[in-house]
Amino acid sequence: MIEVRGLTLETADVVLAALRDPGLEAAWSNPSSLPRLSVAGLAGHLAGQVLNIERVLASTHGDSQILALMDHYARAVWIGAPLDDPVNVHVRTEGERLAADGPHTLALHVAQAIARLRQSLPAEPEDRTVLLPWTGWRLSLDDFLVTRMLEMTVHLDDLAASAPVSMPATPEAAAGVVLDLLVRLAVRRHGTTAVLRALSRSERAPASIAAI
Repeated sequence: MIEVRGLTLETADVVLAALRDPGLEAAWSNPSSLPRLSVAGLAGHLAGQVLNIERVLASTHGDSQILALMDHYARAVWIGAPLDDPVNVHVRTEGERLAADGPHTLALHVAQAIARLRQSLPAEPEDRTVLLPWTGWRLSLDDFLVTRMLEMTVHLDDLAASAPVSMPATPEAAAGVVLDLLVRLAVRRHGTTAVLRALSRSERAPASIAAI
């Protein structure tokens, strides 16, 4: 899945374009489309998906367990957590912290991170694993990057629903990787029949097949 590294950088470029859009600054202090999160906080959380790649690449992992991608999501404590759960409080707090110096500074930090990642990611071994400090387990580097692409793609849509920003479309191949993961997660959560009907038979479709 080495191509995932290039797709991650292409998706990060879309994030950077959104952060540089003048419409973002105009809406900076407004509420976002996500509960209890300002547009600034959402932008900070979106930017953090790029910035955390470097953080994770710099981490050491010792003998921590390596998980497959689907097992990673099976253990994720944030899925379905209430708004007041500490994991969601941390997401909001950290997003606001990253955005504290305004959109221009935030975009600069992301641009600098992307420039460094263009050099570092291609040089990483194919079998590289990384520790997720917030979970205590490891993923392959490419599986971790798929999780960042999902986060970037979903939160880019959240930002577009929150502020008058224009941005390039997420690269089709990257969107395909994200949609493949979301379908697999939805099938595990709702079952094959529910997902099949939602995608092909609106008259029998369930109310939701939300993956996360």
